[in-house]
Amino acid sequence: MITRRHLLFNIAIIIFPWLTLLFIGKKSMKRYTPSGIFIVVLELINHIYGHRRNWWKTYDGHKSFFKDELPFSVGPYMPLSMWILKYSYGNFKKYVLINIISDGLFAFLFINILKKFRIISLNGLTHFQFFVYLHYKAYLLYGVQYLYEKTRW
Repeated sequence: MITRRHLLFNIAIIIFPWLTLLFIGKKSMKRYTPSGIFIVVLELINHIYGHRRNWWKTYDGHKSFFKDELPFSVGPYMPLSMWILKYSYGNFKKYVLINIISDGLFAFLFINILKKFRIISLNGLTHFQFFVYLHYKAYLLYGVQYLYEKTRW
């Protein structure tokens, strides 16, 4: 049974990031959507693997991929990736720095906040391992965008 707090959290992490894409612009939306789709598919695979390995624990009792991991996969990953690409693609150092900051905030700060709200906490990973789990995908995202740009022109 999902708690009301967890349900509201899931709805928020899906809806709010996607609403921000209303302001990204049509050109940027078209340009970065393929890479955004790639990162969502990759994140779904990662979350399924992490779910099976018990890398995190939830507080709602019954573990469910659909209520616990899926909202993180379909919610913030694509919109955040597209925004980061919009403001840093073409400047790799800036891109890496933005990703280090955002992944670090999530791995070392936000995950603790989620634990305090009894939504999710790390179980089989240290904060640093979780940071690596989050961060390595940034390089794949940049590479996919680079290849997309090369083949598009």
